[in-house]
Amino acid sequence: MKTLKAKYYLVPAAVCLIGLFALAYYFTMSCFSSQQQTQYVYIDEDDNVDSVFAKLQPYGNTHGMYGLRTMVRHTNYSDHIRTGRYAIEPDMSILNVLRRLKNGQQAPLMLTIPESRTMDRLAAVLGKKLMLDSITIIQAVTDSNFCRKWGYTTATIPALFVPNTYEVYWNLSLDQFMQRMKKEHDAFWSYDRRHKANALQLTPDEVCTLASIVDEETANVGEKPMIAGMYLNRLEKGMLLQADPTVKFALQNFGLRRIYKAMLSTDSPYNTYVYEGLPPGPIKIASVKGIDAVLNRVSHDYLYMCAKEDFSGTHNFARTYNEHLENAARYVKALNQRGIK
Repeated sequence: MKTLKAKYYLVPAAVCLIGLFALAYYFTMSCFSSQQQTQYVYIDEDDNVDSVFAKLQPYGNTHGMYGLRTMVRHTNYSDHIRTGRYAIEPDMSILNVLRRLKNGQQAPLMLTIPESRTMDRLAAVLGKKLMLDSITIIQAVTDSNFCRKWGYTTATIPALFVPNTYEVYWNLSLDQFMQRMKKEHDAFWSYDRRHKANALQLTPDEVCTLASIVDEETANVGEKPMIAGMYLNRLEKGMLLQADPTVKFALQNFGLRRIYKAMLSTDSPYNTYVYEGLPPGPIKIASVKGIDAVLNRVSHDYLYMCAKEDFSGTHNFARTYNEHLENAARYVKALNQRGIK
């Protein structure tokens, strides 16, 4: 009799237990996403639990969102929201979504440092890719105390950045970002590169400054070492560099196609028609190929160069000023014939 009563109660208990397991599965292990591809949710410092749900809503299916809301109510997630870029994968369970959000298990992103002409342009790019605000970045890199902290001035700070693609987390702080850039910079400036810079009697910052001019002179990678060699020849002889890109930088007019005589007298420490030696710092974030072109410059005795009249993007080099004037006359004639002003 007792055995029959035990069986009588056992069946409902088993049904309840199965129901509890099914309910638990529904709220934890069933699929959250309604998408067929991985989506990314960005949670920043201003988000609360409601805004997090709003950001997840476009990617979660109906029961996935319901299950997540139910589980969140039984955790302390609302009081400990963690910023970051989170991947929501197609087959991810509700429980795994919550785990990632709660534990701050972010998905890294690939950040490309571009060869920006100005620091405000770099800040704009970073502001679109990172949680960092572009205004915060530009205020920092134009602050002398902040730059000094990393061993630079507001003029030389572009030399810190090595154009490349790096894996980072979206929510890294400004100091974390700068630490990463300093680490990558130091790794880039290997013993071999520093040894070559010393042989040229240049610091890495000065190499970057000259490389930035070379970069602006031509997009032709094969010609960069020739141009670097010419400018180094002028530096060694104490001649003015007379680099047109420095005039454009001084005027902050990068679209100029012709440099007129009146522009050459622009009073700026960046104008190498007026001031001797290198500018105070790079006129852009120098490319790796530009830097290596300076470090591996072609040794020759050219002192002048002028863009070729065929507009090929390359240059005619000259040893004497008279020869240079002949090259310049052909180029000016070609500009006039094309109506370029």
